[in-house]
Amino acid sequence: MNETDFLEEYDPSVFQRPSVAVDLVLLGVRESRPAVLLVKRDQHPHAGRWSVPGGFVGIGESLDAAAVRVLRDKAGMAHSHLEQLYTFGAVDRDPRMRIVSVAYLALLTEQAFAAALSAMPALMPATIQVPWAGEAGGPVNVLSPENEVLALAFDHADILAMAMLRLRGKLDYSDVAFALLPELFTLRQLQDVHEAILGTALNKPAFRRRQLDKGWLAATGAYEAGAAFRPAELYRFQHSTAD
Repeated sequence: MNETDFLEEYDPSVFQRPSVAVDLVLLGVRESRPAVLLVKRDQHPHAGRWSVPGGFVGIGESLDAAAVRVLRDKAGMAHSHLEQLYTFGAVDRDPRMRIVSVAYLALLTEQAFAAALSAMPALMPATIQVPWAGEAGGPVNVLSPENEVLALAFDHADILAMAMLRLRGKLDYSDVAFALLPELFTLRQLQDVHEAILGTALNKPAFRRRQLDKGWLAATGAYEAGAAFRPAELYRFQHSTAD
């Protein structure tokens, strides 16, 4: 029997097939705190609870294509940098049936975050409260604009915890922080992003010295506008000459 004959006779119903979904963590920093965009579920299960935007993967659709579709349809974004975060496959994570979800992470500037809220009024900005600064991982609280703790659908609190853990692990050696900033930014804004993700205050002189030593910052010679006190210089990200 050759491969063609084998495939013609193959019966895929011999094995059970779980459904596959994608869930998007749309994360930014607002008012010096990590924030995420959520949608309220209008159907069971977990009707009325908030969740990260997601959807099932079509039978002829790739994971990345499904993520882009969900980004467009549920977040109103034509494009954004998406990277796979983690695969969540606990047997009982969804009461309907066996569903494996591939979570994606999208990092948004404040402008992109605000644009999504304007384009899709059903979205709600929620603050991620991280009570586990300095620890390897743990639960997160997600707060509504009224500072009420939200009970998220499914295992989406775990998804957000993984997103924060991933960001923390990448801050020191990658350029991930710059994806949360506008093209031109101050050193104070850069430190705010780091402190928001790490959940702790950083020593200002040591932080700035370390960031400048990496070779990732290019001074523009321009200064922020509308500052109440002495305006801060604006920088832009550049790849290190050592890369």
